[in-house]
Amino acid sequence: MEDFRGARQESDQGGRKVFTEPGRVIVVDPSGQSFIRHNEEDRFRYGARDIRTEQVGNDTRTIVIRPDGSQIITVVGRDGQLMRRIRRDREGREIIIIDNTYRDPLAVGGFYVELPPPVIGIPYNRYIVESDEASPDVIYETMEAPPVQRIERRYSLDEIRYSPSVRALMPSIDLNTINFETGSWEIPPDQAAKLQAIADGLNRAIARNPREVFLIEGHTDAVGNDVDNLSLSDRRAQSAAELLTQQFQVPAENLTSQGYGSQYLKEQTSGPSRINRRVTIRRITPLLNGGTASLPPPPPGIAPPR
Repeated sequence: MEDFRGARQESDQGGRKVFTEPGRVIVVDPSGQSFIRHNEEDRFRYGARDIRTEQVGNDTRTIVIRPDGSQIITVVGRDGQLMRRIRRDREGREIIIIDNTYRDPLAVGGFYVELPPPVIGIPYNRYIVESDEASPDVIYETMEAPPVQRIERRYSLDEIRYSPSVRALMPSIDLNTINFETGSWEIPPDQAAKLQAIADGLNRAIARNPREVFLIEGHTDAVGNDVDNLSLSDRRAQSAAELLTQQFQVPAENLTSQGYGSQYLKEQTSGPSRINRRVTIRRITPLLNGGTASLPPPPPGIAPPR
């Protein structure tokens, strides 16, 4: 973190403190709430045959062309915010994986949504699954599990990222086979190999529904300052997403990542904690589509999945 801390610049924007460092922007509100943003396009460049950038009105379209001729199209608005993520196959057919343009017409303010705590009607160990104790079937079932209660509307990706009460509507899997060293976001090879069951579950779910989206969440312990911890946790989440793609061929476009610093401690301690230095994964497709069925219609002549 020393290099990033040294390159970090601070500014005041309308009462908010904004910290800019290589690859990241961290925003701290006067209320004390903070969040981090980063550009995910670098993850899609792995193994690319070609990359093109186009300006369409106020939007920037980055097109990553893969060796098989398929394309991943990322549309970013003028403010750098992700608008859409699209997969285009070799025949030109498109699937919109993420549409981040939705806004609730009744919502007030930014992207923070406050909901009542959900009523958990399933066993707690199936709501938060410990990956080191779960069978491959349980991991897959959790990745396909429905929301724990009815979803009232669609949520934008930003609303999901920054609203814990929205994310709480979906079960999650703690990847507790990975515990990072203090100040590090590297995943040792011996721990990386333990992600096979997670990757298999992800690939199986995405093969069933190519529109599935999974959020990789990064966390730190409570040691250090909030800005450093947000940066560190976000890089941990990105490392896990990159590993799942590069070593286990999980499609990068079906993953998104976000760091939360020390906001959600698993072990309530202000000291060092390997348990708190972790990543979590949850399916967010039902949140993005409002809980409606998300399986696409099969192409002509192909039977729907059973």
